[in-house]
Amino acid sequence: MRILLTGATGLIGGAIAHALLQRGHEVVCAVRDPSRLQLGPQARALQADLSAMPDADWWRPHLEGIDAVVNAVGILRESPGQSFDALHHRAPAELFLACATEGVRCVVQISALGADARASTAYHVSKRAADEVLRALPLRGAVVQPSLVFSPEGASSALFLGMATAPLLMLPDGGAMPVQPVHLEDVVDGVVALLDDPPPTVTTLAFVGPQPITLRVYLAGLRQQLGLGREQWMLPMPQALFRAGARVAGQVPGSPLDADTAAMLLAGNAAPAEDFTRLLSRRPRDPSAFVPPRLAPALRAGAALGWTLPLLRLSLAFLWLWSALVSFGLYPVEESRELLADVGLHGAWATLALYGAGLLDLALGMLTLWAPPRWRWWVWPVQLAVVAGYTLLVTVFLPEFWLHPYGPISKNLPIMGVIVLLWALEPRRR
Repeated sequence: MRILLTGATGLIGGAIAHALLQRGHEVVCAVRDPSRLQLGPQARALQADLSAMPDADWWRPHLEGIDAVVNAVGILRESPGQSFDALHHRAPAELFLACATEGVRCVVQISALGADARASTAYHVSKRAADEVLRALPLRGAVVQPSLVFSPEGASSALFLGMATAPLLMLPDGGAMPVQPVHLEDVVDGVVALLDDPPPTVTTLAFVGPQPITLRVYLAGLRQQLGLGREQWMLPMPQALFRAGARVAGQVPGSPLDADTAAMLLAGNAAPAEDFTRLLSRRPRDPSAFVPPRLAPALRAGAALGWTLPLLRLSLAFLWLWSALVSFGLYPVEESRELLADVGLHGAWATLALYGAGLLDLALGMLTLWAPPRWRWWVWPVQLAVVAGYTLLVTVFLPEFWLHPYGPISKNLPIMGVIVLLWALEPRRR
Protein backbone atom coordinates (compact mmCIF):
# COMPACT_ATOMS: atom_id res chain seq x y z
CA MET A 1 0.00 0.00 0.00
CA ARG A 2 0.94 3.62 -0.45
CA ILE A 3 0.19 5.42 2.82
CA LEU A 4 0.24 9.12 3.66
CA LEU A 5 1.29 9.63 7.29
CA THR A 6 1.26 12.88 9.24
CA GLY A 7 3.20 13.27 12.47
CA ALA A 8 6.04 10.96 11.43
CA THR A 9 8.57 12.91 13.52
CA GLY A 10 6.55 12.28 16.68
CA LEU A 11 6.66 9.26 18.99
CA ILE A 12 3.56 7.42 17.76
CA GLY A 13 3.83 8.55 14.13
CA GLY A 14 7.50 7.60 13.94
CA ALA A 15 6.81 4.13 15.34
CA ILE A 16 3.96 3.63 12.85
CA ALA A 17 6.22 4.72 9.99
CA HIS A 18 8.93 2.23 10.97
CA ALA A 19 6.40 -0.60 11.22
CA LEU A 20 4.85 0.16 7.83
CA LEU A 21 8.24 0.39 6.12
CA GLN A 22 9.31 -2.92 7.66
CA ARG A 23 6.18 -4.50 6.18
CA GLY A 24 7.08 -3.25 2.69
CA HIS A 25 4.57 -0.41 2.43
CA GLU A 26 5.42 2.87 0.70
CA VAL A 27 5.12 5.71 3.19
CA VAL A 28 4.73 9.38 2.30
CA CYS A 29 5.46 11.44 5.41
CA ALA A 30 3.82 14.85 5.55
CA VAL A 31 6.09 16.82 7.86
CA ARG A 32 6.83 20.47 8.52
CA ASP A 33 10.62 19.97 8.45
CA PRO A 34 11.75 17.12 6.17
CA SER A 35 15.29 17.33 7.58
CA ARG A 36 13.98 15.91 10.87
CA LEU A 37 12.71 12.77 9.15
CA GLN A 38 15.02 9.90 10.16
CA LEU A 39 13.46 6.96 8.33
CA GLY A 40 15.98 6.23 5.59
CA PRO A 41 15.58 6.40 1.83
CA GLN A 42 12.47 4.19 1.75
CA ALA A 43 10.30 6.99 3.16
CA ARG A 44 9.31 9.96 1.01
CA ALA A 45 8.92 13.37 2.61
CA LEU A 46 6.13 15.80 1.76
CA GLN A 47 6.71 19.26 3.19
CA ALA A 48 3.46 20.26 4.87
CA ASP A 49 3.04 22.70 7.75
CA LEU A 50 -0.21 21.68 9.45
CA SER A 51 -0.05 24.68 11.76
CA ALA A 52 -0.77 26.74 8.60
CA MET A 53 -3.91 24.60 8.10
CA PRO A 54 -3.60 23.66 4.40
CA ASP A 55 -7.07 23.27 2.94
CA ALA A 56 -8.63 20.30 1.13
CA ASP A 57 -7.70 21.72 -2.29
CA TRP A 58 -4.03 21.72 -1.27
CA TRP A 59 -4.20 18.08 -0.15
CA ARG A 60 -6.03 16.66 -3.19
CA PRO A 61 -3.10 16.45 -5.65
CA HIS A 62 -0.93 14.94 -2.91
CA LEU A 63 -3.48 12.17 -2.37
CA GLU A 64 -3.14 10.85 -5.91
CA GLY A 65 -2.30 7.16 -5.70
CA ILE A 66 -2.64 7.13 -1.91
CA ASP A 67 -4.41 4.04 -0.54
CA ALA A 68 -4.64 5.04 3.12
CA VAL A 69 -4.04 8.01 5.40
CA VAL A 70 -2.94 7.95 9.04
CA ASN A 71 -3.11 11.21 10.99
CA ALA A 72 -0.75 10.98 13.97
CA VAL A 73 -0.18 14.70 14.52
CA GLY A 74 -0.50 15.69 18.15
CA ILE A 75 0.91 18.09 20.70
CA LEU A 76 0.55 17.81 24.46
CA ARG A 77 0.93 21.54 25.04
CA GLU A 78 0.42 24.61 22.90
CA SER A 79 3.32 26.87 21.97
CA PRO A 80 3.70 29.94 19.74
CA GLY A 81 2.51 28.94 16.26
CA GLN A 82 1.38 25.49 17.46
CA SER A 83 -2.25 25.55 18.60
CA PHE A 84 -4.59 22.69 19.44
CA ASP A 85 -7.27 24.10 17.16
CA ALA A 86 -4.98 24.20 14.13
CA LEU A 87 -3.07 20.95 14.60
CA HIS A 88 -5.74 18.75 16.19
CA HIS A 89 -8.88 20.05 14.51
CA ARG A 90 -8.76 22.29 11.44
CA ALA A 91 -5.78 20.83 9.58
CA PRO A 92 -6.86 17.17 9.99
CA ALA A 93 -10.45 18.08 9.10
CA GLU A 94 -9.31 19.52 5.75
CA LEU A 95 -7.23 16.41 5.11
CA PHE A 96 -10.19 14.15 5.86
CA LEU A 97 -12.43 16.14 3.50
CA ALA A 98 -9.86 15.73 0.73
CA CYS A 99 -9.69 11.99 1.44
CA ALA A 100 -13.44 11.70 0.97
CA THR A 101 -13.39 13.38 -2.44
CA GLU A 102 -10.26 11.52 -3.65
CA GLY A 103 -11.55 8.07 -2.73
CA VAL A 104 -8.87 7.14 -0.21
CA ARG A 105 -9.45 3.53 0.84
CA CYS A 106 -8.90 3.96 4.60
CA VAL A 107 -8.31 6.78 7.10
CA VAL A 108 -7.05 6.26 10.66
CA GLN A 109 -7.17 9.18 13.07
CA ILE A 110 -4.99 8.96 16.21
CA SER A 111 -7.15 10.72 18.78
CA ALA A 112 -7.08 10.30 22.57
CA LEU A 113 -9.11 8.53 25.21
CA GLY A 114 -11.37 11.13 26.76
CA ALA A 115 -12.06 13.02 23.51
CA ASP A 116 -15.79 12.43 23.88
CA ALA A 117 -18.94 14.26 24.89
CA ARG A 118 -17.52 14.88 28.37
CA ALA A 119 -14.31 16.48 27.06
CA SER A 120 -13.42 19.67 28.91
CA THR A 121 -9.75 20.40 28.22
CA ALA A 122 -8.65 22.21 25.07
CA TYR A 123 -6.58 19.15 24.13
CA HIS A 124 -9.55 16.77 24.22
CA VAL A 125 -12.04 19.22 22.72
CA SER A 126 -9.81 19.84 19.69
CA LYS A 127 -9.26 16.11 19.17
CA ARG A 128 -13.00 15.44 19.39
CA ALA A 129 -13.75 18.13 16.80
CA ALA A 130 -11.59 16.38 14.17
CA ASP A 131 -12.97 12.97 15.19
CA GLU A 132 -16.50 14.14 14.52
CA VAL A 133 -15.57 15.44 11.06
CA LEU A 134 -14.11 12.05 10.14
CA ARG A 135 -17.08 10.09 11.53
CA ALA A 136 -19.46 12.14 9.35
CA LEU A 137 -17.67 11.30 6.09
CA PRO A 138 -18.37 8.30 3.80
CA LEU A 139 -15.01 6.69 4.48
CA ARG A 140 -13.65 3.44 5.85
CA GLY A 141 -11.37 3.65 8.82
CA ALA A 142 -11.23 4.36 12.52
CA VAL A 143 -10.86 6.94 15.24
CA VAL A 144 -8.23 5.45 17.53
CA GLN A 145 -8.30 6.61 21.15
CA PRO A 146 -5.17 5.49 23.04
CA SER A 147 -4.93 5.69 26.79
CA LEU A 148 -1.57 6.59 28.40
CA VAL A 149 0.94 5.34 25.84
CA PHE A 150 4.11 3.83 27.28
CA SER A 151 7.42 3.87 25.44
CA PRO A 152 10.93 4.08 26.89
CA GLU A 153 11.47 7.11 24.61
CA GLY A 154 8.19 8.88 25.41
CA ALA A 155 8.06 12.22 27.24
CA SER A 156 4.91 11.32 29.19
CA SER A 157 6.40 7.91 30.03
CA ALA A 158 9.48 9.71 31.38
CA LEU A 159 7.18 11.62 33.73
CA PHE A 160 5.67 8.40 35.14
CA LEU A 161 9.05 6.66 35.30
CA GLY A 162 10.39 9.64 37.22
CA MET A 163 7.45 9.50 39.61
CA ALA A 164 8.09 5.78 40.07
CA THR A 165 11.71 6.37 41.13
CA ALA A 166 10.80 8.89 43.85
CA PRO A 167 10.91 7.30 47.33
CA LEU A 168 8.00 9.50 48.45
CA LEU A 169 5.09 10.92 46.46
CA MET A 170 2.13 13.13 47.20
CA LEU A 171 -0.83 12.60 44.85
CA PRO A 172 -4.53 13.46 44.93
CA ASP A 173 -6.51 10.65 46.55
CA GLY A 174 -3.22 8.86 47.16
CA GLY A 175 -2.99 7.94 43.47
CA ALA A 176 -6.38 6.17 43.34
CA MET A 177 -7.44 7.55 39.93
CA PRO A 178 -7.99 4.83 37.30
CA VAL A 179 -5.60 4.52 34.35
CA GLN A 180 -5.22 1.90 31.62
CA PRO A 181 -1.74 2.29 30.10
CA VAL A 182 -1.10 0.80 26.68
CA HIS A 183 2.29 -0.05 25.19
CA LEU A 184 3.37 1.80 22.05
CA GLU A 185 3.99 -1.49 20.22
CA ASP A 186 0.37 -2.50 20.78
CA VAL A 187 -0.83 0.87 19.45
CA VAL A 188 1.28 0.38 16.32
CA ASP A 189 0.06 -3.20 15.84
CA GLY A 190 -3.51 -1.99 16.16
CA VAL A 191 -3.07 0.72 13.52
CA VAL A 192 -1.42 -1.76 11.13
CA ALA A 193 -4.31 -4.20 11.65
CA LEU A 194 -6.82 -1.46 10.80
CA LEU A 195 -4.94 -0.61 7.61
CA ASP A 196 -4.80 -4.26 6.59
CA ASP A 197 -8.54 -4.76 7.14
CA PRO A 198 -10.39 -1.44 7.44
CA PRO A 199 -13.83 -1.34 9.10
CA PRO A 200 -16.65 -0.71 6.59
CA THR A 201 -17.38 2.68 8.17
CA VAL A 202 -15.45 4.92 10.51
CA THR A 203 -15.53 3.24 13.91
CA THR A 204 -14.17 4.39 17.26
CA LEU A 205 -11.76 2.11 19.12
CA ALA A 206 -10.22 2.58 22.54
CA PHE A 207 -6.58 1.44 22.50
CA VAL A 208 -6.03 0.49 26.14
CA GLY A 209 -4.23 -1.97 28.36
CA PRO A 210 -5.89 -5.23 29.46
CA GLN A 211 -7.68 -3.75 32.49
CA PRO A 212 -8.00 -0.53 34.52
CA ILE A 213 -5.58 -0.08 37.42
CA THR A 214 -4.97 2.79 39.81
CA LEU A 215 -2.15 5.21 39.18
CA ARG A 216 -0.61 4.02 42.43
CA VAL A 217 -0.55 0.42 41.20
CA TYR A 218 0.88 1.52 37.84
CA LEU A 219 3.74 3.40 39.51
CA ALA A 220 4.41 0.49 41.85
CA GLY A 221 4.65 -1.84 38.83
CA LEU A 222 7.08 0.48 37.05
CA ARG A 223 9.11 0.78 40.22
CA GLN A 224 9.34 -3.01 40.48
CA GLN A 225 10.43 -3.33 36.85
CA LEU A 226 13.11 -0.68 37.36
CA GLY A 227 14.60 -2.81 40.14
CA LEU A 228 13.66 -0.46 42.98
CA GLY A 229 11.84 -3.00 45.11
CA ARG A 230 8.89 -2.23 47.27
CA GLU A 231 6.16 0.31 46.67
CA GLN A 232 7.02 3.90 47.52
CA TRP A 233 5.44 5.88 50.30
CA MET A 234 2.35 7.63 48.97
CA LEU A 235 0.71 10.55 50.73
CA PRO A 236 -2.61 12.17 49.79
CA MET A 237 -2.55 15.68 48.34
CA PRO A 238 -5.50 18.07 48.10
CA GLN A 239 -6.64 18.35 44.49
CA ALA A 240 -6.47 22.15 44.69
CA LEU A 241 -2.79 21.96 45.64
CA PHE A 242 -2.09 19.48 42.83
CA ARG A 243 -3.79 21.73 40.27
CA ALA A 244 -1.88 24.76 41.56
CA GLY A 245 1.42 22.87 41.28
CA ALA A 246 0.50 21.80 37.74
CA ARG A 247 -0.14 25.43 36.77
CA VAL A 248 3.33 26.34 38.05
CA ALA A 249 4.89 23.37 36.22
CA GLY A 250 3.10 24.52 33.07
CA GLN A 251 5.28 27.64 33.04
CA VAL A 252 8.39 25.49 32.58
CA PRO A 253 9.15 24.94 28.87
CA GLY A 254 8.92 21.28 27.91
CA SER A 255 7.15 20.20 31.09
CA PRO A 256 4.59 17.43 30.38
CA LEU A 257 2.54 18.59 33.38
CA ASP A 258 0.27 21.62 33.20
CA ALA A 259 -3.30 22.52 34.17
CA ASP A 260 -4.85 20.49 31.33
CA THR A 261 -2.76 17.34 31.78
CA ALA A 262 -3.45 17.50 35.51
CA ALA A 263 -7.19 17.71 34.82
CA MET A 264 -6.97 14.73 32.44
CA LEU A 265 -5.10 12.69 35.04
CA LEU A 266 -7.60 13.51 37.76
CA ALA A 267 -10.50 12.53 35.47
CA GLY A 268 -9.07 9.03 34.99
CA ASN A 269 -8.23 7.26 31.77
CA ALA A 270 -9.87 3.86 31.27
CA ALA A 271 -12.20 2.02 28.85
CA PRO A 272 -13.26 -1.56 27.96
CA ALA A 273 -10.47 -3.51 26.25
CA GLU A 274 -12.53 -6.17 24.41
CA ASP A 275 -12.60 -4.46 20.99
CA PHE A 276 -8.87 -3.77 21.07
CA THR A 277 -8.16 -7.36 22.11
CA ARG A 278 -10.19 -8.64 19.15
CA LEU A 279 -8.37 -6.30 16.78
CA LEU A 280 -4.97 -7.53 17.97
CA SER A 281 -6.11 -11.17 18.18
CA ARG A 282 -4.37 -11.25 21.56
CA ARG A 283 -4.37 -9.47 24.90
CA PRO A 284 -2.65 -6.09 25.02
CA ARG A 285 0.61 -6.11 26.94
CA ASP A 286 0.20 -5.90 30.71
CA PRO A 287 1.82 -2.84 32.35
CA SER A 288 3.77 -5.23 34.58
CA ALA A 289 5.83 -6.14 31.48
CA PHE A 290 6.39 -2.67 30.00
CA VAL A 291 10.08 -2.23 30.91
CA PRO A 292 12.54 -4.55 29.12
CA PRO A 293 14.97 -5.92 31.75
CA ARG A 294 17.98 -4.96 29.60
CA LEU A 295 16.83 -1.31 29.60
CA ALA A 296 15.92 -1.13 33.28
CA PRO A 297 19.28 0.21 34.60
CA ALA A 298 19.46 3.00 31.99
CA LEU A 299 15.79 3.90 32.40
CA ARG A 300 16.14 3.93 36.18
CA ALA A 301 19.14 6.27 36.02
CA GLY A 302 17.51 8.55 33.45
CA ALA A 303 14.23 8.70 35.35
CA ALA A 304 15.93 9.55 38.63
CA LEU A 305 18.10 12.21 37.01
CA GLY A 306 15.00 13.69 35.39
CA TRP A 307 13.74 15.01 38.73
CA THR A 308 16.92 15.13 40.84
CA LEU A 309 18.90 17.33 38.44
CA PRO A 310 16.41 20.24 38.62
CA LEU A 311 16.38 19.79 42.42
CA LEU A 312 20.19 19.93 42.54
CA ARG A 313 20.19 22.97 40.30
CA LEU A 314 17.69 24.82 42.49
CA SER A 315 19.57 23.95 45.67
CA LEU A 316 22.85 25.13 44.14
CA ALA A 317 21.24 28.40 43.02
CA PHE A 318 19.90 28.89 46.56
CA LEU A 319 23.42 28.34 47.96
CA TRP A 320 24.91 31.07 45.76
CA LEU A 321 22.06 33.53 46.33
CA TRP A 322 22.06 32.96 50.09
CA SER A 323 25.84 33.40 50.20
CA ALA A 324 25.40 36.74 48.42
CA LEU A 325 22.81 37.91 50.96
CA VAL A 326 25.10 36.86 53.81
CA SER A 327 27.97 38.86 52.29
CA PHE A 328 25.73 41.90 51.83
CA GLY A 329 24.98 42.15 55.55
CA LEU A 330 22.98 39.23 56.93
CA TYR A 331 26.21 38.18 58.64
CA PRO A 332 27.67 41.05 60.71
CA VAL A 333 29.94 43.05 58.43
CA GLU A 334 32.52 43.65 61.14
CA GLU A 335 32.90 39.93 61.77
CA SER A 336 33.30 39.40 58.01
CA ARG A 337 36.07 42.02 58.05
CA GLU A 338 37.80 40.19 60.88
CA LEU A 339 37.84 36.98 58.82
CA LEU A 340 39.23 38.89 55.85
CA ALA A 341 41.90 40.40 58.07
CA ASP A 342 43.06 36.86 58.89
CA VAL A 343 43.55 36.41 55.15
CA GLY A 344 45.58 39.64 55.01
CA LEU A 345 42.94 41.99 53.61
CA HIS A 346 42.25 45.33 55.32
CA GLY A 347 40.45 48.59 54.65
CA ALA A 348 39.34 49.19 51.06
CA TRP A 349 40.75 45.83 49.94
CA ALA A 350 38.58 44.05 52.52
CA THR A 351 35.50 46.01 51.40
CA LEU A 352 36.22 45.20 47.77
CA ALA A 353 36.72 41.51 48.56
CA LEU A 354 33.56 41.28 50.68
CA TYR A 355 31.16 42.95 48.28
CA GLY A 356 32.93 41.71 45.17
CA ALA A 357 32.52 38.14 46.38
CA GLY A 358 28.87 38.89 47.15
CA LEU A 359 28.27 40.20 43.64
CA LEU A 360 30.03 37.17 42.17
CA ASP A 361 27.87 34.83 44.24
CA LEU A 362 24.74 36.73 43.18
CA ALA A 363 25.70 36.49 39.50
CA LEU A 364 26.44 32.76 39.74
CA GLY A 365 23.11 32.12 41.50
CA MET A 366 21.18 33.96 38.81
CA LEU A 367 23.11 32.24 36.02
CA THR A 368 22.41 28.86 37.59
CA LEU A 369 18.70 29.56 37.18
CA TRP A 370 18.49 31.66 34.05
CA ALA A 371 21.64 31.35 31.93
CA PRO A 372 20.79 31.10 28.21
CA PRO A 373 21.63 27.71 26.66
CA ARG A 374 24.70 29.02 24.82
CA TRP A 375 26.25 30.13 28.15
CA ARG A 376 25.17 27.27 30.38
CA TRP A 377 28.01 24.89 29.55
CA TRP A 378 30.50 27.48 30.90
CA VAL A 379 28.60 28.31 34.11
CA TRP A 380 29.57 25.04 35.79
CA PRO A 381 33.39 25.21 35.38
CA VAL A 382 33.33 28.83 36.60
CA GLN A 383 31.41 27.74 39.70
CA LEU A 384 33.80 24.85 40.23
CA ALA A 385 36.80 27.20 40.02
CA VAL A 386 35.21 29.67 42.49
CA VAL A 387 34.39 26.96 45.08
CA ALA A 388 37.86 25.44 44.67
CA GLY A 389 39.41 28.92 45.07
CA TYR A 390 37.41 29.64 48.25
CA THR A 391 38.41 26.24 49.61
CA LEU A 392 42.09 26.79 48.84
CA LEU A 393 42.14 30.25 50.45
CA VAL A 394 40.52 28.98 53.64
CA THR A 395 42.85 25.96 53.72
CA VAL A 396 45.92 28.21 53.51
CA PHE A 397 44.86 31.07 55.79
CA LEU A 398 42.16 29.58 58.04
CA PRO A 399 42.93 25.85 58.25
CA GLU A 400 41.11 25.55 61.58
CA PHE A 401 37.80 25.74 59.68
CA TRP A 402 38.45 22.18 58.49
CA LEU A 403 37.98 21.12 62.12
CA HIS A 404 34.80 23.14 62.68
CA PRO A 405 32.03 20.79 63.89
CA TYR A 406 29.56 22.20 61.33
CA GLY A 407 31.94 21.44 58.44
CA PRO A 408 31.74 24.80 56.61
CA ILE A 409 34.68 23.84 54.37
CA SER A 410 34.33 20.06 54.11
CA LYS A 411 30.85 20.63 52.69
CA ASN A 412 32.53 22.17 49.65
CA LEU A 413 33.62 18.71 48.52
CA PRO A 414 30.07 17.35 47.86
CA ILE A 415 29.12 20.76 46.42
CA MET A 416 31.93 20.42 43.88
CA GLY A 417 30.71 16.89 43.16
CA VAL A 418 27.24 18.26 42.35
CA ILE A 419 28.71 20.92 40.07
CA VAL A 420 30.79 18.31 38.23
CA LEU A 421 27.65 16.18 37.72
CA LEU A 422 25.67 19.12 36.33
CA TRP A 423 28.59 20.05 34.08
CA ALA A 424 29.01 16.50 32.81
CA LEU A 425 25.33 16.26 31.88
CA GLU A 426 25.09 19.68 30.22
CA PRO A 427 24.98 19.26 26.42
CA ARG A 428 27.61 21.28 24.60
CA ARG A 429 25.96 23.68 22.18
CA ARG A 430 27.98 25.00 19.27
